[in-house]
Amino acid sequence: MTGDQGRPRTRPLATWTTRRWLRAGVASALVVLALLGATGAWVLGRTASLSEELVDTRSPALSTSFRLESALLNQETGIRGYGLTGTVSFLEPYEKGLAEEKEFTARLQDLLGRDRAAVADHRAVQDAVRAWQDRIARPIAASPSGEPSPLAAERAAEGKTAFDEVRAAMTTQQERLREEQARAREDLLATTALRNWVFTTIATVIALLAILVFEGLRRGINGPLEQLGADARAIAGGDFDHPITPTGPADLRHLSGEIDFMRRRLVRELAFAEETRQRLDAQAADLQRSNAELEQFAYVASHDLQEPLRKVSSFTQLLQRRYGGQLDAKADQYIDFAVDGANRMQTLINDLLDFSRVGRVHHDHQDVDLDRVLKRTLSSLDVSIEESGAVITSDPLPAISADPTQMGMLWQNLIGNAVKFRRPGQAPEIHVTAAREGDLWRFTVTDNGIGIAPEYAAKVFVIFQRLHTKDAYSGSGIGLAMCKKIVEFQGGTISIDPDYREGARISFTLAPEPPQNPGVSILPQATRAGAEPQP
Repeated sequence: MTGDQGRPRTRPLATWTTRRWLRAGVASALVVLALLGATGAWVLGRTASLSEELVDTRSPALSTSFRLESALLNQETGIRGYGLTGTVSFLEPYEKGLAEEKEFTARLQDLLGRDRAAVADHRAVQDAVRAWQDRIARPIAASPSGEPSPLAAERAAEGKTAFDEVRAAMTTQQERLREEQARAREDLLATTALRNWVFTTIATVIALLAILVFEGLRRGINGPLEQLGADARAIAGGDFDHPITPTGPADLRHLSGEIDFMRRRLVRELAFAEETRQRLDAQAADLQRSNAELEQFAYVASHDLQEPLRKVSSFTQLLQRRYGGQLDAKADQYIDFAVDGANRMQTLINDLLDFSRVGRVHHDHQDVDLDRVLKRTLSSLDVSIEESGAVITSDPLPAISADPTQMGMLWQNLIGNAVKFRRPGQAPEIHVTAAREGDLWRFTVTDNGIGIAPEYAAKVFVIFQRLHTKDAYSGSGIGLAMCKKIVEFQGGTISIDPDYREGARISFTLAPEPPQNPGVSILPQATRAGAEPQP
């Protein structure tokens, strides 16, 4: 049948999408599998029913019967021993057997509730047990302890006969239960054989369906996808002008077209990214050159300032010695200001030189015992420690690969700050700790000094930043900035513990080995936490 323009109204198979092919194939397979599944479900249900009967009823019933027999034997043994000796301990197995008898009897009643013959056997057992207990067990158990029961000797023969009847009833019950168990096992084996045959047939049919599905997928999906993958690999290999060839069902051909559109867009994006990368490379080179020039400027400027500064310092000191006391008080004060300013300027330049050398001059990495470095630092600070009465303790410190000069400068600044910024009228107490933290070592320097407010904790790690005037505490404001630079050069971080309020606690980490590309800055930024005021 054709349409108005003479074209077929039915769509050719070539226009089918993957979804349509899959729907047709899955529907056909589901019909076949539904029939096979119904047959398999019936067989499985029958197998499960027989297995449940065997596992949940027949086998437990036989096992419980044996346990009931064991409980009755415990009763008989206990009663016989008590009757012959009068010893109370013989009643323990009897009483335990009574409890077990009650439990196993109730369980057997539940298991055999629908089997009339088995229930009749169980009643016969109960009757025989009741007769033995009423005539023999209970009267003997009620006899006084401490001496043999006369009733045991008197009814010995009767007791044996009564318990033999119990055994006979138990034997009859167990034989019937064995027969029922064997019958259930035979039915289960026969049904299992039928189940295996059915599922073998199902497996064969499923294998045939799998072959058909595999072949259909190979021709309709895998082949086109492999072609698409080959084109994609060619593009990934650098041939960005390689076109994507549309093949397979309609939706895969549409996907190929979308990927080809993405390829063309990626070509445009790559061209833009390459241009951007070139600009970034140029900016990085400019930044590296600027950093090198800035570092060289600080070093050269510090050296060039030394000579005129030495002259200023020398001549102002000569003026002070030559004319001190000969002029008026204002002149002496001005000369003192000039001498002090020259000395502080010289100290500042020396500190700036030391700061610029971190990571540039001092980078002789070797195994450094931090315990020894700390001891040398304390020896160099011996005068200030003795004057302040400071007590300095430390945990055992590790050995790391670092520059020994840098480590000495680090400890000298930290310990020197802790001694300098002490509370008035109170001797400094300083404690150094070290603990492993992942791949790093974490150190803390804790003191009982004047401390620092949390809002200033970040400021003191910036070079030349001070929290006190030079009249209150001397120093250039470079100490903790240098500590930060040393720590970062060693792959760590440094900060103030904001929760410690009894003084100051500086915490920093050091890597056992210095990083391959340490980042060293001539003007380090503030860290996230604060620090102690600087020297």
